[in-house]
This record gives sequence, C-alpha cells and structure tokens, in this order.
Amino acid sequence: MRASLAAACFLLCAASAHAACNVSAGPLSFGPYDPLSAAGSTTSGVITVSCNQAPPPIVTIQISPSAVSGGFFPRRMQRAGGSETLDYNLYLDPGVTVVWGDGTAGTATQSKRVTKNKPWNVTIYGRMPGLQDVPPGNYGDSIGISIIF
Repeated sequence: MRASLAAACFLLCAASAHAACNVSAGPLSFGPYDPLSAAGSTTSGVITVSCNQAPPPIVTIQISPSAVSGGFFPRRMQRAGGSETLDYNLYLDPGVTVVWGDGTAGTATQSKRVTKNKPWNVTIYGRMPGLQDVPPGNYGDSIGISIIF
C-alpha cells in the first residue's frame, strides 16, 4: 500500500500591486506502509517561499488541519474508494515533536524574513505511526499551506 499526502498550496497574502510573496510545495509520500510494523513511516519535503518586496517582509507559514479528519491531532489520510483512514502528522522538526499547524490547538507556525532573490526553503517532516491495521490501497489527504506577511 502507498500513502501519500497531496500538499495543496493556497496563498493567503496581503500583497500590494507592486510586491508579492509566493509559496510552492510538492507532494509528500510516505511510500509503502507495513501495517504490522511498529516502526511506522517517516518522510520529508520542502516548502519554498520567495518574495520580491523591499524591505524584506517577515513571512509566517501556516498549515491547515487535515481535510479528512478536520483536525491536527491526528491528521488522517483516507483510502481511495473507501472509508478506512491512516493517522499521520506534519512537524517543524526532524525529531517530530512540534506539530506544524496554524498556531492554535497546540500547533506551531514558522516565520522568517524573506529577502528578495533569496528563497526560503523550509523542510516539512511527516510521521505516520506504526501498527495501524488497514487494508491495502492508496491513502491520501489534502492540506492548505498559507503564507502571511
């Protein structure tokens, strides 16, 4: 079975007609998942923010709750054509201790001053706990990535 997370990018920016920031992200894939393994699965990806504004703005990246679970604890992926789900979460740190969200409900955001012609590449970490007894299939979820500056 393959578990993947489609990162849908949505821009929520207060940009003037002369300046803007943009965000891009690719999909995260957990790859094959063994429901009998206690080890679980991890993945990582990159979110890139670029701005052409002077002076450089401070940009905050927020990640929405899961479209499947409607929350952060846990986020869930759903099997294509079924109702079964796999729990997972997205984190700010490689130790998977700080849940990336919108700054509410115990989640955190990430901020940085983004200089023109120097994109900010931010690693996003994903973790799916082990021993989730689910049938084989493709599992997915959609999330929104917002930048505020």
